[in-house]
Amino acid sequence: MIKRELHNQKSHKNVYSQSNHAVIDLTGRVLLEESERTRTEVWTRVMGYHRPVSAFNPGKQSEHAERRYFQESRTSLES
Repeated sequence: MIKRELHNQKSHKNVYSQSNHAVIDLTGRVLLEESERTRTEVWTRVMGYHRPVSAFNPGKQSEHAERRYFQESRTSLES
């Protein structure tokens, strides 16, 4: 695990801006320190109304984690 952490540290590059300091990995994702993270509430539509996932019972939360999301392509009405 230590080797993996050292490898991960080497794969980061520092990017400075006027307002703050950000660490960006080689894929372009911004990496945050644990102290910079905030909890995000996820809502989903269930049976016609929206509910926060945190309000689900443990079984429903597990089911939500296993869901697969997809997008359908648009259809054309032209013949």
